[in-house]
Amino acid sequence: MSRIDIRRKHGRSLKAAKTAVDKTAAVIAKKFALSSAWDGDTLNFSRMGVNGQIHVSKTEVHVQAELGFLFSALKPMIETEVENQLDKNFG
Repeated sequence: MSRIDIRRKHGRSLKAAKTAVDKTAAVIAKKFALSSAWDGDTLNFSRMGVNGQIHVSKTEVHVQAELGFLFSALKPMIETEVENQLDKNFG
């Protein structure tokens, strides 16, 4: 198994940060066929071979994911896409 762990500081309100996470997750979900749901300040996402979460706090966004064997080979591409979407939505 492979892991993704990305942290980003932000200067937005919690509500605005969650909106930005929604935009980030929508693109990633479409690209990798993920389903997601909010549980408080954490967006949980999954599909066969991928489980993860995006936690939003007042100052930080924290993306964590566990990639199964088949998705481990795609780790660099997935990390790049997450980073790009965070850049786009958080500036």
